[in-house]
Amino acid sequence: MKEKRSILTGGLVLATLGILLFLQRTTAFGFDRSWPIFLIAIGGGMLMQRARDLGGWIVGGVGIGFLLLRNGHLSLGQLSVYALPVILVLAGAAIIWKSFR
Repeated sequence: MKEKRSILTGGLVLATLGILLFLQRTTAFGFDRSWPIFLIAIGGGMLMQRARDLGGWIVGGVGIGFLLLRNGHLSLGQLSVYALPVILVLAGAAIIWKSFR
């Protein structure tokens, strides 16, 4: 089972790296702006292996946050305004979810 996880993670890393290089060479969306997609892919891979993996959610969330920050869609001040409420809602939802299981 561990071997399948390694293959999945390796495949996601290679495919994501290829996509990012393609974007850098064909568009103005260079690696300096697109590297957070790499974190999102790793987080997604972790979640595909085990959906309840907190690390996967954290890595993916950090990747989404950096992607929004790097591309000018969100400032650090806005991120701090939204981050705490989102974290609290997610933590509360996780506690509720566990109580039903």
